[in-house]
Amino acid sequence: MKKRLYVDFHVLQTVPPSCINRDDTGSPKTAVYGGVLRARVSSQAWKHAMRKDFAENTPLDVGKRTKKAAELVKDQILALDSELDADKLAKKALENTGIKSDDKGTKALFFMSTAQAKALAVLAVEGVADKKQYKDALKAAPSMDMALFGRMVADDPSLNYDAAAQVAHSISTHAVKNEYDYFTAVDDCQTDSTGAGHLGTVEYNSSTLYRYATVNVLELKGKLGAEQAAETVRAFGEAFLFSMPTGKQNTFANRTLPDAVYVTLREDQPVNLCGAFERAVSRGEQGGYAEASKAALAQYAQQVYASFVEAPAQSFTVGGGLEALAPAQTAKAMLDALEKAVRDALSGNEVE
Repeated sequence: MKKRLYVDFHVLQTVPPSCINRDDTGSPKTAVYGGVLRARVSSQAWKHAMRKDFAENTPLDVGKRTKKAAELVKDQILALDSELDADKLAKKALENTGIKSDDKGTKALFFMSTAQAKALAVLAVEGVADKKQYKDALKAAPSMDMALFGRMVADDPSLNYDAAAQVAHSISTHAVKNEYDYFTAVDDCQTDSTGAGHLGTVEYNSSTLYRYATVNVLELKGKLGAEQAAETVRAFGEAFLFSMPTGKQNTFANRTLPDAVYVTLREDQPVNLCGAFERAVSRGEQGGYAEASKAALAQYAQQVYASFVEAPAQSFTVGGGLEALAPAQTAKAMLDALEKAVRDALSGNEVE
């Protein structure tokens, strides 16, 4: 019986001049790693992009993070009986759960699944007064993204979910230096042709990013069941590969796809391979960082497996350059194989 099962995702992705994740001054986020400045994209930014991808592309239940949780319950009450005072019942239902709310909504963003909103609506319509049943409804039936990313409720920690997934801050495999784009805008109604209607600058950089995430599969199984856990791992992988934060997207049109992907099933612990880039990658003989980054990742992974941990139970790669780790295949074929591998690995396993 397996005690541990993790899926690790390693992605190399080249991004052209862009500012996809900004700090409080409007500059691209950066970090110092290995003694040099790197481009950085926060885990929060990429997880938000992934949740938007879930909502658009997966048939699984996707939750909503909002201060207007009562509105979600109200919609479900109206679906059950449009003649009821749905607004009053919804607010009372939320009050019965112990979540503090007023006319402006909850004090903090609250993460709720569609199934949970429906369960509260049913209790409200049936006139149930037992507050424990309302609280139990909020503990059951999490959406797939709630199981993946967790839920924190300061008012009542018993409603918390531990996150089954971890997403690292993406960093460039090489040193970067931010640059500035000086731009002007013309006033179309200005008769005097001299001068500009507006002047400004946009800070940006370009990089080859190393992106890493891991999913605790048995944690997912405990919340969602084996079948949905396998489907959720696939949905997570697809969103992690193909989503992208949208900062300054209209200015830079920077939507790219990964250069290479390495996915592993591990039965010991998650292994972040960012150490491959602790020494900043130098441009390859033909220029660019992507190919040199692939070589560094493959070499470092083999070194780690030879010295510290066993090789993964199963490995998959997409794109060229990582064949030393596993045969390359298309993204769809990899996701199909990954879902099957997770389903097979979960067969007969029980979470303790």
